[in-house]
Amino acid sequence: MPSPPPLLYNTYYHIYNRGTNRENIFREERNYEYFLKLYIKHIEPVAETFAYCLLRNHFHVLVRVNSEAEIREETLKVSKKPLGSPSQRFSDFFNAYAKAINRAYGRTGSLFQHPFGRVPVTSDRQFWDVIAYIHQNPRKHKFVDDFREWKWSSYGSLLSEQPTRLKRAAVLEWFGGPQRYVELHTQWVTEAESRWFAADDDD
Repeated sequence: MPSPPPLLYNTYYHIYNRGTNRENIFREERNYEYFLKLYIKHIEPVAETFAYCLLRNHFHVLVRVNSEAEIREETLKVSKKPLGSPSQRFSDFFNAYAKAINRAYGRTGSLFQHPFGRVPVTSDRQFWDVIAYIHQNPRKHKFVDDFREWKWSSYGSLLSEQPTRLKRAAVLEWFGGPQRYVELHTQWVTEAESRWFAADDDD
C-alpha cells in the first residue's frame, strides 16, 4: 500500500487505527485511560479534538490539525524544541502507547496497523456524519445495543456541562444545538454512507 500524504495544517480529519491483525489494543480499563493521557500529551499541542471513540481493537477521532502559526505559538508555551509535524506527532503517540502495552503484557512487535487511516472532512454534512458514525461505532461492532452506553466515547461529554478538552461549543454550534445533535445521532449512518469517510473500517 502506498504511503498516504502527510497531514495538512489547518485541516479537519477523521483519523482511525486498529490493532495489527485486529488484535485488541485495549485489554483493561487502565489501557483506555493511559491512551487518553498520551493523546493529550502528544496530540493536543498540534490538533483540536471534536469527537472520539475507543473500542477494543481500534479507535476513531475527529480533529482539526492546527495551523503552522498556532503550532509555533504552542511550541513557545510547552517547549523550546520544535514539536514536529502533525503526522510525526501521531506516529510518536502510537509508538509510545505500543511500547507501554508491550512492556505491560510481555508482547513484542508492532501493535498498530500501518499506516493509520486519515480522511479529510470537507463539508458540514460530512462533519455531522463522521461524528455520528464515530459515536455509533460501539453499536455497529455489537459491543453494546445502545451506543450511548459505551463509556469510552465523547457522545455524553459533548452534551454534559462538565469541563472537557473537546471543542464542545464548536460541535454543538455546527449541529445547531444540543437537541439537533441528539436528533441527528438517532439517524443511523449506513455502510454505504460511511464508505466515503471510513473506507476500510471493517473490523
